[in-house]
Amino acid sequence: MSDLNALGDLFGILPHYFAFNGEDRHTNDDTRRAFLAANGVDISSEASVSETLHQMRAQAEDRWFPVEQIIDADSPWDFVFGLGAQWQVTPWGGSDPVAEGQAGDFLSLPSLPPDVYDLRLAVAGRVEHIRLLVAPRSLPQLSTRVQPPKIWGMTAALYGLQSARSTGVGDFADLATLCQSAARAGAGFVGINPVHNLGYSDSTAISPYSPSHRGFYNTDHIALDQIPGLNGSTAVRKLLNECAPDFTAIKSQDLIDYNAQRQNHRALLDRLYGVFQSEAEQGERKDFAAYEAERGAELARFARFEALCETYGADWRDWPAKATEPHPSDPRARFHSWLQWVADCQLAQAQNGALASGMSLGLYLDLSVGARRDGGEAWCERAVIARGVSIGAPPDQLGPDGQNWNLAAFSPHLLAEAGYAPLRMVLAQTMRHAGVIRIDHVLGLNRSFWIPDDGSPGAYIRQPFDALLAIIKIEAHRAGTLVVGEDLGLVPDGFRDTMQSHGFYGYSVLQYERDEAGRFRDPTTGPAHVLSCFATHDTPTICGYELARDLEWWHDLGSLDDAAYEQRRDARQEDVEALKSLAPPEAPHNGPRDLVQAVHGALGSASAEMVCLQLDDILGQVEAQNLPGTIDQHPNWRRRHGVALETIDAAFAPVAALMQAQGRANTPISDKELPDEQ
Repeated sequence: MSDLNALGDLFGILPHYFAFNGEDRHTNDDTRRAFLAANGVDISSEASVSETLHQMRAQAEDRWFPVEQIIDADSPWDFVFGLGAQWQVTPWGGSDPVAEGQAGDFLSLPSLPPDVYDLRLAVAGRVEHIRLLVAPRSLPQLSTRVQPPKIWGMTAALYGLQSARSTGVGDFADLATLCQSAARAGAGFVGINPVHNLGYSDSTAISPYSPSHRGFYNTDHIALDQIPGLNGSTAVRKLLNECAPDFTAIKSQDLIDYNAQRQNHRALLDRLYGVFQSEAEQGERKDFAAYEAERGAELARFARFEALCETYGADWRDWPAKATEPHPSDPRARFHSWLQWVADCQLAQAQNGALASGMSLGLYLDLSVGARRDGGEAWCERAVIARGVSIGAPPDQLGPDGQNWNLAAFSPHLLAEAGYAPLRMVLAQTMRHAGVIRIDHVLGLNRSFWIPDDGSPGAYIRQPFDALLAIIKIEAHRAGTLVVGEDLGLVPDGFRDTMQSHGFYGYSVLQYERDEAGRFRDPTTGPAHVLSCFATHDTPTICGYELARDLEWWHDLGSLDDAAYEQRRDARQEDVEALKSLAPPEAPHNGPRDLVQAVHGALGSASAEMVCLQLDDILGQVEAQNLPGTIDQHPNWRRRHGVALETIDAAFAPVAALMQAQGRANTPISDKELPDEQ
């Protein structure tokens, strides 16, 4: 094996992968060099590659103790090494030890709570450190929240919610209202698109799956009339009245006009910040200060990034070399910290209200695959971001040329050296106010497809799978959050079983669940440890599926010729009839059993612990929120749901009766009844 190949293997670069057509695609040397450079390796010459390989091998051979260990939380642990070392355990990034002692031939640790620690060992005049991942054996489970563990919920596009008081883009107060309505219908959770930060200065970003920073919120969703500390303010009421006509005009448009909404919304946020500074009650001022202290350097760094964007532009890669960072106390930096605090307060209020209304889980939030390479996460965490590569996907049936998502990737090597802190922050933020989260493209925990900027072919790089699972379990335990792993498509043998053994819920999409003969699987005989739904934001709604609206779009855009379109339409109609046959005969329905009622009945009767209905389907919408592979050709992320929240309760009555009849009662367990959770 050449030194280049050997070094690539040490960094997890996979030598080959099998394409969708069965072709064995080998990773070439240009791709290896690009991936090594992305991990911070000097590849300027063969000698530098050989030197790095020699150094890494020598360091590994010289160590007396392992670099990283994963152990079970809350139980003593015995290591098969010790060497008489003096040892000390300190939380990662901390200074105060939580345990210490002296090992004999073996090292015995006391019970430790879930966290990441630094285990320091000193023996024979040398000191080594072990990265210690102390994780629960399993993620939180629905069975500890609801008995029997069988609930239903719904998903909605937050941006598409409409109310008399909002500003043209659905906000966190609208979300709280939707949760109240859903709770009255018996839903156990409400899911929304990712609410990651899109970049305050970026006027073009609208896709929730292409964020600027996943560790902070999208402030477009701030409810202007519910700013903490300004309740009853005459100045606020006056400002809102002045701007009301502008927002009314924006809301009257068929599709969301993000540019107009943001221009007015952000201008008003600036003025409301001024009112907060002069009028806010003392309690809220202290709460804001406490939030700044809690989020610490992470918030300060992000706020500086947002302030810099206002000066130098939204893409940090185009900033001049002399770009000067503002001080954390700079007015604009503190304004952006304040925006995050307001968003955090309002999202917390939505979650607390959902739980108080009887929901077992409350909010179901989405974690996107990555953040844009020009955005805040790539800048704030640039010490661990892989350089010169983007996350994407290899060629498949839907994308014969492959997909480049233009998302930043963490370097596995550098992320581990940082104690996984940047990933922990993103996870903690997503779980902070959520009873359940969905991790998009969870296969990325095992391996990621990187695409080099230099034109070299893409390939897979191995991720520290076991460590990442431990990190997720640590953060989920801390937040008490269930985790769904979006595991659609082809995955390695045993992958789903491994994920389930750690407590992950699978993701089952009814229209894709088929047997070897191509028939839809009976949902009553499927796995229980999944969240089951009919569609996703990337697929047609139920009505759109029946009308083959997605096929019409592809035909109109030239991706399907007439013959292919007619052939697939005929096949679709056969699928529609097959789906209707899945509904349980005893399921209540109004009028003829149409496809929506049939699908919802089938989901209600499914063996899945959690089933999820789309608000679009409950409302009978035809058009989808997104058409994958398009940008301007389809109105992606701009369609409203079409029914005002003030009148939405009536739409939930039929589905509430249907779910109740299928035994999805959402009866939370009282604290006294809660079983112990590992």
